[in-house]
Amino acid sequence: MAQNIYDNPDFFGGYSQLPRQLLGLDGTPEWPAIRAMLPGLTGKAVADLGCGFGWASRWMREQGAASVTAYDLSENMIARATAQTADAAITYHRADLETLELPKAGFDLIYSALTFHYVEDFDRLARMIGDALVAGGDLVFTIEHPIFMAARHPHWIVDEDGHKTWPVNGYSVEGERRTDWFTKGVVKYHRTLATTLNTLIKTGFQIHQINEFAPTTEQIAALPDLAEELERPMMLLLSLRKP
Repeated sequence: MAQNIYDNPDFFGGYSQLPRQLLGLDGTPEWPAIRAMLPGLTGKAVADLGCGFGWASRWMREQGAASVTAYDLSENMIARATAQTADAAITYHRADLETLELPKAGFDLIYSALTFHYVEDFDRLARMIGDALVAGGDLVFTIEHPIFMAARHPHWIVDEDGHKTWPVNGYSVEGERRTDWFTKGVVKYHRTLATTLNTLIKTGFQIHQINEFAPTTEQIAALPDLAEELERPMMLLLSLRKP
């Protein structure tokens, strides 16, 4: 079973105060780039894996999706999403992506935001998603960029000459990584970019678009701390299709 860090009170308390949770999609810098990667949603059956507070699930229904079936491991997330949703065509379910089995050919689109890096067995997950999509169906997801995941420290290191570096720790060494984020010992799984892409290709997906997200000039003007993301990618956005 995956680590259920989002039901840790300290973690959930800090996480709930992030701009992307307080403001929803309007507080998510990468959302315009994600939105541009999504297919048309009218009449589509959608699965949202790692739905969190349900921001994307509700938006997809507003764009015409016929139904959204949303999953999250956290009881806190499911409770908040349910409380904020008044739409019978959106259903929320508690589920572990390490063991989740979706119905065969049950969805036109499977979407996930910043969740798959918590899953140890990505190969199994990719196969299951492939089986759950109809022919011509789409997979759109975001993860922490492998370069960011492999960073030795969460912030720049400044040497004696004042030069900033972003040291990477064993990029080619894949597997469990532990980090302190709102609480100690948050478990994530590092995979190289090549492993992620090759797993999806082996599963049969066709790559449609890759975006190593960087903020726009306008976004940096509004939120100067985003300038740091010009130096190394923090998020990887992928759009794929099942033939």
